[in-house]
Amino acid sequence: MHIPDGFLAPGMWAGLDISAALSVGYLSRRAQAGLEEGQAPLLGVMGAFVFAAQMINFPVGIGTSGHLVGSALLACTLGPAAAAVVMTAILIVQALVFQDGGVLALGANVMNMAVAGTLAGYLPYHYWGRGPWRRAAIFLGGVLSVLAPACLALAELRASGVPMPGPVVGVSLLLFLVSALVEGLITLAVVGSLEKMNAGWVRTSTGVNSRVRGALGATAILLASVGALAASILPDGLEKLAGNLGIEGRARTLLATPLRDYELRMISEPWLRKIAAGLAGLAIIYVVCLGICRLMTRKQSV
Repeated sequence: MHIPDGFLAPGMWAGLDISAALSVGYLSRRAQAGLEEGQAPLLGVMGAFVFAAQMINFPVGIGTSGHLVGSALLACTLGPAAAAVVMTAILIVQALVFQDGGVLALGANVMNMAVAGTLAGYLPYHYWGRGPWRRAAIFLGGVLSVLAPACLALAELRASGVPMPGPVVGVSLLLFLVSALVEGLITLAVVGSLEKMNAGWVRTSTGVNSRVRGALGATAILLASVGALAASILPDGLEKLAGNLGIEGRARTLLATPLRDYELRMISEPWLRKIAAGLAGLAIIYVVCLGICRLMTRKQSV
């Protein structure tokens, strides 16, 4: 789902960079109004959990994989504004540290997944999440949080002059739909588990006990280490689409880092490279989200 550099026209990625900066700035102010300093560890743990879950690709079709996006999960547990800020932090770290998604195309990925994906994932929960349709609303939010970014990414590529034959687009949308359905099921399962551990918590995120944060942290560590080793190596939906369209050669790398492709290059053992990179990513995401939350709450108190 992460668009690399080289796929979008300059006017497209530049415009989306500006839109993303303005949107995230606005959402940060909205999140700031509802945050308390005691929530900082929760934002850090939720960010680390979603980052770890995104590392695990699962097959969704012949020669294609998908992975959790996590926008709806964050929106249901933290609220849409805070969720968008946390997702933005994840995308920035992925682009700058792991070379997952372009640096110039970062605005496109933020608009697609952190802004549109989060809001699309939250809307069903907002309207139907407190009544008899609660479970269906959470599931639908997970589905929409994948389909909305996927459709936007396709539209951005098309507007950038990338040829889009109908059959190729149709197959891609079908694969994205499979990923979206899995996302809905995972979101529903995780939200249900969190509520069983901490009754009454979801979206208010107040009074979340340390047992819940500990369980999320332990699960994140497990996913980033053992789970990452079992992840599918098949290309994801966007990579598969690029291959089918013959544009994979357009991808450009603007910077090289020791953790590119989620491997710590200084380690010789391949399996240990992945574990070390995953655990390093968890620590970075946790610290970044923790710092952002504390900065926002400090400004609020001034």
